[in-house]
Amino acid sequence: MYRILLYIHVSSAILSIGPFFILIPIVNKLGAAQHGVQQAYISIFRTSVRLVKHAGHILVGSGILLIVNSHWSWTTSWIVATLAVMGGSVFFLARAFTPVLRKFDEPGADQHFLIRKLTRSVWIYLFLLMLMLWFMVVKPVLW
Repeated sequence: MYRILLYIHVSSAILSIGPFFILIPIVNKLGAAQHGVQQAYISIFRTSVRLVKHAGHILVGSGILLIVNSHWSWTTSWIVATLAVMGGSVFFLARAFTPVLRKFDEPGADQHFLIRKLTRSVWIYLFLLMLMLWFMVVKPVLW
């Protein structure tokens, strides 16, 4: 059972991280795109963020089950660090993408500003995800 949970956990981590690598070239093309194409890119962005959120639920659930069914303690430093980064990333994800994507539909929106904001958010969120992945793979003793 543990190996199945581990497989689910790793698969959901891939689904949580992977879409953001696809969003990098998409966000770079937003500025030069015609309105119809731009709306298609924004739709891809919204769908990707939704996929990441749902994969994140599976990731958290499988992570909890893995800890419960292993020798790891909730007070292990890499687990505490992962949970801390995850807590921050949940709030970041909620505020970084959907509200900005909605502003593209507003008349007179500064699209170059919104594109810079999306680009920055993608890179910050990727950093947070990769940091959590590093904690889970390396399992460093932090204290």
